[in-house]
Amino acid sequence: MKVILKADMPNLGETGEVVDVKPGYARNYLLPQGYAYEASATNLARIEEEQRQAEERARRDYLEARRRAAQLADATVVFQAHAGEGEDAKLFGSVTNADIADRLNAEGGLDFELDKRLVQLDEPIKALGAYQVPVKLHGEVVIEIDVRVERDEA
Repeated sequence: MKVILKADMPNLGETGEVVDVKPGYARNYLLPQGYAYEASATNLARIEEEQRQAEERARRDYLEARRRAAQLADATVVFQAHAGEGEDAKLFGSVTNADIADRLNAEGGLDFELDKRLVQLDEPIKALGAYQVPVKLHGEVVIEIDVRVERDEA
């Protein structure tokens, strides 16, 4: 019996794939659990339309990410922080991905809200200096912004 998978199934196939399974497996497991539906002409046309829409949506998301990356291309964020003495001074506190996203949203002149989860900071910045911080806007669009942490003289 031919069925169209609604979800990825290990050892069987991926979403949208037409697979041939035993009738009992389809009738007793895949169809009642909602993992698949029958491979009729109507359902095949529907799955093709869903795949076309998904491809269009993915293309739109990619183009939007590229547009946002262009806005962030020359972004530099400067933080003034209290730090200990010396050249390799440690900060009293840290600069996190949320701090960077908030500063970019407040001062960056962006026409979108940058989510802190997009700022790919492995660990908070805890020392003075200049850093290149990646911002992942899309699976294929990653841009690096300049983050400088300077001593607060006040």
